[in-house]
Amino acid sequence: MAALFSPRSNRLFRGALLVAAVLVVAIPIGIMVWVRTPAVTGRGRGAKQPIPFDHRIHVTGLRIDCRYCHNTVEREASAGLPATTTCVSCHSALWLSGPLFAPVRRSLATDRPIPWQRVDRLPDFVYFNHAIHLKGGVACESCHGRVDRMAEVRQAAPLTMSWCLDCHRNPEPRRRPAAAVTAMGWHSDPEPDHPVPLSPARRAAITTCTACHR
Repeated sequence: MAALFSPRSNRLFRGALLVAAVLVVAIPIGIMVWVRTPAVTGRGRGAKQPIPFDHRIHVTGLRIDCRYCHNTVEREASAGLPATTTCVSCHSALWLSGPLFAPVRRSLATDRPIPWQRVDRLPDFVYFNHAIHLKGGVACESCHGRVDRMAEVRQAAPLTMSWCLDCHRNPEPRRRPAAAVTAMGWHSDPEPDHPVPLSPARRAAITTCTACHR
């Protein structure tokens, strides 16, 4: 009696099993790698703003502290954005009358805020409190990068769960004295007011799921 399947069929079947096994392993690994790329995390991505605000001029040139514009960063979860009147107070009438400041004039006329676009965005299921981090000595540039060198602000960190947890597990290298949290390019030194290292219990608390997922 003739065989139902030729010897070649066995080779094809084994090859199909091998391909299936590779795909079962490769697809999940590929997805895990892909979700950590800048295309997904947004690292390096900017946003088109209604006014081309240049942080280099304001931070490096004019030496304006981050908290002047982001004035709720020390007491609330959100860092806040400046009211339009805050922008007006720093610029002359000649500047304000130019085409670049049309959104400012429109904001004042309509009593509506300037529609600034968010650059660093976390998922809705992640809770982040700016005030807690600043009080803990975590500097602005730890997450936002050297904005004093950015003509256009771009997302400097991947903001992935693993990136956040790495800092929560070992926050000390990123902590500074209270007076240096908004300083750009600050380097550690043996100042007496350097933050006290976190206790093991505190470190354990900030690495639990509920620390960020509430």
